[in-house]
Amino acid sequence: MIKVAIIGCGAIAHKRHAIEYFNNSNAELVGCFDQQVSRAESLVAAFGGKVYPNVEAIFTDPTIDAVSVCSANAFHAALTIQALNAGKHVLCEKPMATTYADCLAMVSAAEKNGRRILIGHNQRLTATHRKAHDILASGELGNVLSFASTFGHQGPENWSVDHSKNTWFFTKSAAAFGSMADLGIHKIDLIRYLTGSEVVSVQSTLATIDKKFENGQPIDVDDNSIHVIRLQNGAIGTVTTSWTYYGDENNSTTIYCEKGIMKLYGDPEYSLEITHKDLTRVHYEIDRISTNTDKQQVSSGVIDLFIDSLIHDQPSLIDAQEIIRSMEVVFACLESGEKHQIVYV
Repeated sequence: MIKVAIIGCGAIAHKRHAIEYFNNSNAELVGCFDQQVSRAESLVAAFGGKVYPNVEAIFTDPTIDAVSVCSANAFHAALTIQALNAGKHVLCEKPMATTYADCLAMVSAAEKNGRRILIGHNQRLTATHRKAHDILASGELGNVLSFASTFGHQGPENWSVDHSKNTWFFTKSAAAFGSMADLGIHKIDLIRYLTGSEVVSVQSTLATIDKKFENGQPIDVDDNSIHVIRLQNGAIGTVTTSWTYYGDENNSTTIYCEKGIMKLYGDPEYSLEITHKDLTRVHYEIDRISTNTDKQQVSSGVIDLFIDSLIHDQPSLIDAQEIIRSMEVVFACLESGEKHQIVYV
């Protein structure tokens, strides 16, 4: 039995981490900490365990094997490194950290302490994305030529616990990034996973178009972004993110190949559709992907993979050593947006 504590008791802890630990027969949620004690108390009331008075109490508790770091982005690295140095395994929410140096330090701490560190990249784990990966790897559709991947919804203020326009997601000191790293990191990582090819260059535009704090001032970070991405295999495509899709969420990807087109999560009925060059179509009704507006979230698979990785002491699809490559691309996109030029990865 893997004994786990959660640090940070916001929406992601309640809707994903806590309930998925609760439903995993090989895990026991022993407690949590949040600076807002009421949030920690609410989580404990729903899923058990106890409220810890501070993070140090978690790190020094010898009964705890692992922690989920679900804090604001700015604290991911420090909390993760503290936990690793205390001998705990770590599942850290995305984005991994706010600087590339911190990403490297997190991986180094895991290696030094002989602990595992996984990052919450759930999109690699959906049944549809795994099926798409296998089809592309088989060569059935030939080489990937281009792609377009989009992740947009109405904004994190609708997801966060307090539903406030003053959410930490909008504050640069806490979030560091906007929609680009909140949502774009998923799609950048997904393209790497699906194609098996690394990113060689990016050209990015980031903008704050509509989102405002409660006082009417524009938020500190981007609410929309568009990225032109070139892969090592020669393919070129786009990743688009938005917090201003004031309607249905868009979490879709289209892959254009030599022998046809693959569409993922673009149809309400079929999660995967292939149109061959001769216009014959194949539909797969595999699963659905959670949206921010879902009251009942589909299991992400992240917690189950984390626990399984610890039990069997084996690598996983979302090990930090793999995800750090996607973070390199994120930082290149940020640099490109600031300098208004192509940046090579």
